[in-house]
Amino acid sequence: MTHRKTPDTLRSARWFAPDDLRSFGHRSRMMQLGYAEEDFRDKPIIGILNTWSELNTCHSHFKERVQDVKRGVSQAGGFPVEMPSLSVDESFTKPTSMLYRNMLAMETEETIRSHPLDGVVLMGGCDKTTPGLVMGALSAGVPMIYLPAGPMLRGNYAGKILGSGSDAWKYWDERRAGNITDAEWLGVQAGIARSAGTCMTMGTASTMTAIADAMGLTLPGASSIPAVDANHQRMSAACGRRAVEMVWEDLTPERIVTEAACRNAAIVAMATGCSTNAVVHLIAMARRAGINLTLDDLDLLGRVTPLIANVRPSGKDYLMEDFFYAGGLRALMKQLEDRLDLTAMTVTGKTMGENLIGAEVYNDDVIRPLSNPVYHEGSLAVLRGNLCPNGAVMKPAACDPRYHVHQGPALVFDSYPEMKKAIDDENLDVMPDHVLVLRNAGPLGGPGFPEWGMLPIPKALIKQGHRDMLRISDARMSGTSYGACILHVSPESYIGGPLALLRTGDIVRLDLPNRRLDMLVDEAELVRRQDAWKAPEPHFQRGYGWMFSRHVTQADQGCDFDFLETGFGKSAGEPDIY
Repeated sequence: MTHRKTPDTLRSARWFAPDDLRSFGHRSRMMQLGYAEEDFRDKPIIGILNTWSELNTCHSHFKERVQDVKRGVSQAGGFPVEMPSLSVDESFTKPTSMLYRNMLAMETEETIRSHPLDGVVLMGGCDKTTPGLVMGALSAGVPMIYLPAGPMLRGNYAGKILGSGSDAWKYWDERRAGNITDAEWLGVQAGIARSAGTCMTMGTASTMTAIADAMGLTLPGASSIPAVDANHQRMSAACGRRAVEMVWEDLTPERIVTEAACRNAAIVAMATGCSTNAVVHLIAMARRAGINLTLDDLDLLGRVTPLIANVRPSGKDYLMEDFFYAGGLRALMKQLEDRLDLTAMTVTGKTMGENLIGAEVYNDDVIRPLSNPVYHEGSLAVLRGNLCPNGAVMKPAACDPRYHVHQGPALVFDSYPEMKKAIDDENLDVMPDHVLVLRNAGPLGGPGFPEWGMLPIPKALIKQGHRDMLRISDARMSGTSYGACILHVSPESYIGGPLALLRTGDIVRLDLPNRRLDMLVDEAELVRRQDAWKAPEPHFQRGYGWMFSRHVTQADQGCDFDFLETGFGKSAGEPDIY
């Protein structure tokens, strides 16, 4: 335990304490805002980084929740300051919010570094906001606590429970097959998302908030609380109180985000049936903490960690609201207790083991015992082969097991519009054993690594009753998606990766048990194709996109900017104040 801070050692004291002209200016500007000196002097100043916007449906309750956080900060003797942050939502941000995750991380780091903030509460939840906020705060290094938005209430239409994303794709296939009327489609549209909060399936949002929870960055179990539950308001106020205490305790991120914490987070992610996006974000978050987490590390954990959260899309019957009632993430982690490092420090100032005392499972069909898992291995598998020498990712539990070993001819598309036109053609020459391939959709090719990887089933096969087939892409897919989809093929085709050399008709073989993905093409032929390949025109010639294109790493490395990773160079440190 480090020594407790005193008012004169607060970071904000550099701005407000000295008896000089510069500090006089800072104090006078605070008075201009209507504050007396006793409101802020000698108190921890807590920045509340709020990713609310009027277009971010996942965070639509944050305008009210920030008031709860402020209440908690004030109760604990701190001074709360709301700092608006980039609101990257998955619904409306195009071509993909992933293009702007690193922008949020940069903004977070620089907002903290450049302002008189002693600690921060990070308000996020929608897919990229969790890693973006955490990555930036890790680099900034001040005490921080994460406040997850929480999942929305379960959807409902005509007496049927609906799950975000998963049911949208399911009912869309039925509509394409002519099995759903306009009125029914409108009813599903109105019933699938009916409250504030993130997707209530175990999509990327719930995956990433669970990872933050398991990493020790949230109050215990905070990730499971539904957005509109009164418990969420109380948790928000508690985040404010705890942020103040963390400042006095000097409980900084490097004491929490350790190798053990990252391993705990990976194990919990596998056991929840996590989104494939967890791979990219978890690697990036770990690297910001100086931890070299790799695809192979994640695959090894995936092979030995059973999936025990019976929550869609990997589970069959339940949604996040049910998960919360069943005991939430603390209960799931209690089931995994023997596999976790219980000595890992958390934002509570206590160890993970201490935080799990008293956790119980209240419904063992929602949170299964290890002896009765939903799936015998974890959520994700990492593949390698001549199609993906640096790796690709698959979600075995969310697809038909018959595709775990599969061989068939490729049907290759170079763009989403080309693919969409073909799969809507009822006369498309396609068979169930075909392997659909979409390329030029990776970090650089998309651009931004869009969620295009759950390729629609061709209408010709939909009308024959088929609902799954093997699909391969260098894109990502939504965590709410399902099916036999291989994603994150690295290196991506846009920079000349092997996927760029695949041609329609080439035989592709997946051997999931042996973690192999290969095209059965002669090596000499691949060399000829590589020699003939030409790089496409760049997407950006200026602006943020230009910077993104020159500095983003590939999927297997976390898609962070190379110059933001810990190993790139020394941080600028504290700003000069003159």
